[in-house]
Amino acid sequence: MIARIIRIISKEYTLMDDKGNRYDAILTGKIRMQMKPAAGDLVEAVRLDHRWVVEKILPRINKLIRPSVANIDQALIVMSVKSPDFSPALIDRLSVLIMSSGIQPMLIVTKCDLGIEPDFEERIEEYERGPMHVIRTGKGSLDPSLAGILEGKISVLTGQTGAGKSTLLNELEPSFHLATQETSKALGRGKHTTRHNELHPVAGGLVADTPGFSSLDFSRISAQELASYVPDFLPYLGQCRFNDCIHQNEPGCAVKDAVERGDIPRVRYEDYLQIMQMIQNRKERYL
Repeated sequence: MIARIIRIISKEYTLMDDKGNRYDAILTGKIRMQMKPAAGDLVEAVRLDHRWVVEKILPRINKLIRPSVANIDQALIVMSVKSPDFSPALIDRLSVLIMSSGIQPMLIVTKCDLGIEPDFEERIEEYERGPMHVIRTGKGSLDPSLAGILEGKISVLTGQTGAGKSTLLNELEPSFHLATQETSKALGRGKHTTRHNELHPVAGGLVADTPGFSSLDFSRISAQELASYVPDFLPYLGQCRFNDCIHQNEPGCAVKDAVERGDIPRVRYEDYLQIMQMIQNRKERYL
């Protein structure tokens, strides 16, 4: 049987076939020695001694390390306008990590019903004018296009803790009851409500709701690669005076010229420089 891993709790695995049937399974010792399974993996499983056993993990299209999810079609960066505040720096860093894994990022702005500060509104509009797909949503005003975007795809939700990822899933799928809780006013941050790594059927697709990134590790990205993972930079790559330009201090840089013309938001470029510094320092930063 070919099926997909949709839930991992310790050493217990839940599989789903193409008809939506679910099966509890274990791994062979051989697989445990070779590759660590992830939610989203397609596997070959057989029935042995009244239980399903995963014998092989099929080749992956892509994989995120944090969260550990494979074969992802798109990543939704969920960012609230308030409690916690909108953070372009976090969006840009998550976007780089997502694109470096061969996955397309999308921005979901939540809690818009609470009102948006002028500075945050300006930042959001910059994303809307750029190449990243942006959807705004708020309590009682869910964008109907979001459900269509999820249909038939594996999506991963990430972003701020407390930004409303679980609430968003509950609104998209009324039968979905992932635990949610109020944001801690004392800390100004949400508490993790997700208990394990799981793909949930939502709006005709599968969605991984995860606790989010506890650290942003750019150690697998080189200084030369970084610009190719910034969506706003892509139209200008290959147009610089020097082929090895990393858009930092070099003259004749097409990216820097685009920033000066206003074609690339200055805040996007400043975030890029901060990430570049992190890569050059080779230090893992925590948010």
